[in-house]
Amino acid sequence: MTGAPAADAATTRRPAAGAALHLVVSGIAELSRGVRSFTLRDPRGRSLPSFAPGSSIAVQLGDGGRNSYSLTGSGRRPDHYAISVRLDDAGRGGSKWMHGLSVGDEVTVSVPSSAFPPVLAARHHLLIAGGIGVTPILSHARAAAEWGRSFDVVYAYGEGGGAHRDELERLSGGRLTACASRAALHTHLAAALLDQPLGAHLYVCGPVAMIDAVQAAARAAGWPEARLHAEAFTPPALDPGEPFEARLLGLGRTIRVESGVTLLDALLAENVPVPNLCRQGVCGECRVAVRAPSGSQCADARGPAGIDHRDSFLTDEEKDRGDCLMPCVSRPRGEILEIEL
Repeated sequence: MTGAPAADAATTRRPAAGAALHLVVSGIAELSRGVRSFTLRDPRGRSLPSFAPGSSIAVQLGDGGRNSYSLTGSGRRPDHYAISVRLDDAGRGGSKWMHGLSVGDEVTVSVPSSAFPPVLAARHHLLIAGGIGVTPILSHARAAAEWGRSFDVVYAYGEGGGAHRDELERLSGGRLTACASRAALHTHLAAALLDQPLGAHLYVCGPVAMIDAVQAAARAAGWPEARLHAEAFTPPALDPGEPFEARLLGLGRTIRVESGVTLLDALLAENVPVPNLCRQGVCGECRVAVRAPSGSQCADARGPAGIDHRDSFLTDEEKDRGDCLMPCVSRPRGEILEIEL
């Protein structure tokens, strides 16, 4: 994730950190094969907190877990939240729980959080979506249309897909390019990436492989890294890592974190509260401060703290400082990690 500045003042009213919203499902619609949209409203009809385009909310599931879903609205003075959920039979069950909801059901969600906002100073926005990655891209398109900003949309999807295509066609005023195959996407981008105005920014959301291909093509076309922004919907598989001890300095406790277990999961299992949202190293919600770990394995680690940073939220400078990490994905290279908790 490359950096992006604050959103418009009209989209940044923030409730207290960690606040929960108790909403009711007011509408459900079938968008395409396996994809449903859900409209959530305050049961008393009150307005909801505004948000930056590209934001997401965490929905409390029936089993006590949470899943993060992108909001598809523009974020400006919303009277409802809208999310679209693709049924994933191979997932952890969150999408099945969502698809089991009915109009009138109550749901608890987090306040919106954004790790994928637009750059307001950009002269043009090139929005690229793959599959269900269209949801934050739709949010960007809505906001750009409302504010009169220049943008184009490229949408790649397979047979039976294309959720929100009609909305994107309407919002973009004909500036939507639909690609039915990977080859079609690559062919279009080969020309489109060379035909962008100075100061344009690129935003891509979808499967990791697609994001990697789009960013590689953009770099080859001469796009600066600072103008590339991405959000992955299918996180890459992570190396399980070695076991280590997490010393919680403030609590005076030590927790054992086994191979294949994230530090975040280990902390939550021990009833140590850590705010979290995406659990993919994208949103930055679970960031914790750390001290330099010890152990022989740290000798050649990157950064003074010897941390294996696996997130896409921290900047290279922050990673090099080694004074924080994202416990949902990152872990120390050594045997001991001291945490400011």
